[in-house]
Amino acid sequence: MTGPTYTARTRPQTQQTLTTLLPLLDAHKLGSDDWTNLERLAYAALDMGRVDVADKCLTRLLAGFPSSPRVAALRGAILEASAPDAALKFYADVLELDSGDATIWKRQIGLLRRLGRVERAVTELCTYLDTFYSDAEAWLELADLYASCGHRYTQSLHALSHAQLLAPQNPFFTLQSAETAYTAGDLPLALRLFLAVVDMSDGDDADRERDAPPMGVTVRAWFGVKLCARRLKVEVDVGKGRGRESASGTESPKHAAVLEELAGERLRVAYSSAGRAGEIAQGRGEVFAWVAASD
Repeated sequence: MTGPTYTARTRPQTQQTLTTLLPLLDAHKLGSDDWTNLERLAYAALDMGRVDVADKCLTRLLAGFPSSPRVAALRGAILEASAPDAALKFYADVLELDSGDATIWKRQIGLLRRLGRVERAVTELCTYLDTFYSDAEAWLELADLYASCGHRYTQSLHALSHAQLLAPQNPFFTLQSAETAYTAGDLPLALRLFLAVVDMSDGDDADRERDAPPMGVTVRAWFGVKLCARRLKVEVDVGKGRGRESASGTESPKHAAVLEELAGERLRVAYSSAGRAGEIAQGRGEVFAWVAASD
């Protein structure tokens, strides 16, 4: 069996999948597509709490593909629903035989996190990334684990830096780094990263007019610029010299007030736009009031 592509589904869609594919359990002979659908049925059954149906699917899949890594992953998923500690032991046994099974490793890490064993999840994920360094999503998961595990934001930022190295043109990774730096209190670094997001998502696009309203991730980045610049400006105004020290060694901007004014102007443009861009304009009154109060 080769790996399928799964799509996130709502509960009604999952119920429909369960109802549609349930007759496969009574089929005497299964074609190539039917085996994949049987696997889909098993996961849909788990989503709907029908472990009995998932068990029946597993029995047939084991008979047809006793050594399949995907069937092993399904077996682990079924164990997770009823005996999570047994699932962890099963995953450990599989990984002892094949440490390159990324699916099993990820299921183990996800289960550890759901069980609240965050420190062990961090350890396992770090070990996983020693083998699968290019898994950007795993670096994001590690960053999130660090952030939720005793507020270890410095380590979270370090993990995010690896994701950025793997996908340097992805503005969402940079945005997450910016927001983490802001939460950690490293305002100069956060400001630099928010501006980088603006540059990536609203930069030298030949098809984009210079005064076109910001959209999507760019709007969120401008909010970040506004917040950082305002706080840095206040710190300078109250006599703290050039502003706060940056844990990352990032230099504070010399013209925070100008950046704050620019961010306010771009947010006004974003929330004043009409047509398709105007979809973002819900709550414009609150935004205008917030921008005006901070000017």
